[in-house]
Amino acid sequence: MVDLSVQLGELTLRNPVMTASGTFGYGEEYEDFIHLSDLGGIVVKGTTAHHREGNPYPRMAETPMGMLNAVGLQNKGVDVFAREIWPRISNRDTHIFVNVSGSTVEEYVETAAKIAELEGVPGIELNISCPNVKEGGMAFGTSCPSAIAVTRAVREVFPRHLMVKLSPNVTDIVEIAQGVEQAGADSVSLINTLLGMAIDVHTQKPVLSTVTGGLSGPCVKPVALRMVWQVASAVNIPVVGLGGISSATDAIEFLLAGATAIQVGTANFREPDVTVKIAQGIAAYMEQHGIKSMTELTGALKV
Repeated sequence: MVDLSVQLGELTLRNPVMTASGTFGYGEEYEDFIHLSDLGGIVVKGTTAHHREGNPYPRMAETPMGMLNAVGLQNKGVDVFAREIWPRISNRDTHIFVNVSGSTVEEYVETAAKIAELEGVPGIELNISCPNVKEGGMAFGTSCPSAIAVTRAVREVFPRHLMVKLSPNVTDIVEIAQGVEQAGADSVSLINTLLGMAIDVHTQKPVLSTVTGGLSGPCVKPVALRMVWQVASAVNIPVVGLGGISSATDAIEFLLAGATAIQVGTANFREPDVTVKIAQGIAAYMEQHGIKSMTELTGALKV
């Protein structure tokens, strides 16, 4: 028997396997395939202050070893989430994090404050890859001062676990990770999608309506793994690793690189029960290698 539990700040997860926002709906969509109680936690789709229709179609495209998406945070807004969705999913036996997004600091604060009023929400994941409309569309997460400002503002209104999701589309992700840690983040998750595009050579037009979109899937894993290793070596808060994880071996690489927990995203679309298989695979690996607890595995990379 091995102990798969991990400590994410003050929270105890039964295992290190979580789901990534935007790839798992609100969790209930996957209950025909898995028991949510078999997971360490889930992160529900992005929630904003107001209703968003998202971007025009087409907004998804398959690429070699991955996919592009430009869904645009389609959701019904935080009031509908609080009134209709949270009461429906709040009794699930796992940690449910709410992904919070916005276009201004004020929108982030408004949404986080309303989530804080809901009983039973253990934490939020702050998506700072959203465009800051007051800064001409530059994402909060690509500027260290902006990342610090939005994290600090949300910290003031949200008293529970604050996880900040970092953008890889930066020069120095370590600087931003350290900045949000100083601003009050309890953990960081990385990476969000890489900026990419696809072109239809027959029409000679972009495949996505937005021209560019977020690249995810196995193709981004080496970049994600490198960034997780860099950040885990530089901060004192837990790191949640994600980016191209589709097997237990992938997950173990991130854990060895310093991640306390991992998130599975794009792989859920192809294999709806992949998260449970990954948790089982981690346990099998630990038994095979005589590892009794996750603390022995996390950050055990030999360099």
